[in-house]
Amino acid sequence: MTTTHPAMPTASSPSFGSASPPASPNPARPEFPTRFELSGGAVGYVESSNAVPLVSIVLSLRCGSLVDPIDQEGLCRLAVRMLRRGSVGMTAVEIENATDTLGAEFGFDVSASTISLHAQVIRRNVEPFIDLLARVVATPAFAVEELEKLKRETVAELLETRDNDRALASIALKRTLFSGHPFARSASGRMASVPSITRDDVVAMHARLFVRSNIVLGFAGAISEPEAHALGARLITHLPEGTPMQPPLEHPAGPTGRHLVFVDKPERTQSQILIGTLGTLPSDADHWPLVAATAVFGGTFTSRMMNEIRSKRGWSYSTGARLAIDRVRHAFTMSAFPAANDCAPCLALELSMLEKLTRDGITARELGFIKNYMIRSHAFEIDTAPKRLGHALESELMQLPAHYHDRYVDHVRSITLEQANAAIRNRLSPDNLIVSVLGTARDTFDAVCNSIPNLASNTVIAYDAEGTLL
Repeated sequence: MTTTHPAMPTASSPSFGSASPPASPNPARPEFPTRFELSGGAVGYVESSNAVPLVSIVLSLRCGSLVDPIDQEGLCRLAVRMLRRGSVGMTAVEIENATDTLGAEFGFDVSASTISLHAQVIRRNVEPFIDLLARVVATPAFAVEELEKLKRETVAELLETRDNDRALASIALKRTLFSGHPFARSASGRMASVPSITRDDVVAMHARLFVRSNIVLGFAGAISEPEAHALGARLITHLPEGTPMQPPLEHPAGPTGRHLVFVDKPERTQSQILIGTLGTLPSDADHWPLVAATAVFGGTFTSRMMNEIRSKRGWSYSTGARLAIDRVRHAFTMSAFPAANDCAPCLALELSMLEKLTRDGITARELGFIKNYMIRSHAFEIDTAPKRLGHALESELMQLPAHYHDRYVDHVRSITLEQANAAIRNRLSPDNLIVSVLGTARDTFDAVCNSIPNLASNTVIAYDAEGTLL
């Protein structure tokens, strides 16, 4: 669950007119979803609400694809996706039919740091649906023919990624920015690694992942606390005890100097530009000040980047800056997607804007506006029980500081201009960056190189070269 900061406004979000933080009390609820413990080290959370007769269920693991062996990228994702492909005494079709009959739905999400099953069911069928999920999670069949089919589908999905320019640029940035670190790996795997994964590998990974001490459960909606506790115990009843998979993770080293990775793809009329360096930890004293400063720079429709790149010049419909969070330090990124002819000048402008930000900081007026925006828009982050549950689960899984989410408004309100500008200076270095560009090298590579002052290195990667991006 490496996530962009959950409070970060998007570049297409509306802005509010007032530049002063409201004087109203903290709109966030003082309560937080209730935490309870289950046998074997599993924990659960419940957020009750009778707004609609639905129950949302989340089964998360305290680890993600970072635990894939180096030569078996994609193993975790295969093991988890196989859970829907049949269990002992139940075929994949029967699982789907039973899910539909109960008025339910569920799916899996595999990220670098967490794995989650997300489900929803109508209230009256929650008990039989829990029994179905317990069966799916604890007794998968791992039929060889289903695994081979899934592996072929996965390779086909990776091949399809070659048609997604933005995804290719993002993969190039991640593999370069986090070179030598587990963050550089892909949850989806590689075309070279997926075919070599065997049924024994998948069975062994499932056995390591699905142990009680590795489980974090969540219930939201039309369910009481006693019911959630009982159903949580029922959901994990067939899972063994074991050791949680959360191996120590070092902080990424971060870039030294300016380095360009250029993904060469023929006949591109539009380019992709991603710029990355390291950001903050949620536990850092300057984390919240940098969150606010990042939002000023590229987090709203009226941010500096949107104003200069889209509004004034029309170079990119979408542009912005983001701050990701994880258990260790993750990325600060900037993005823009200009026409090929505008790629070099747009990149030069982005770099100069970052240099100005780190040199001059933000203004009191900008900080006042963004604090007001963040405080008021936070109401939309906590307006449903599943959203509030999501905050609790993220706090548990990402090991966030106490009261990270439930005192969000207090965190934002306390940010000073001095703190924001100090965070910018201390955390963001315009001289130490990875620049990822996707375009047609024949047309734009030289101009892109010339647009990056003090460029330390450049690498050109063919978008379809075996063993590089995918």
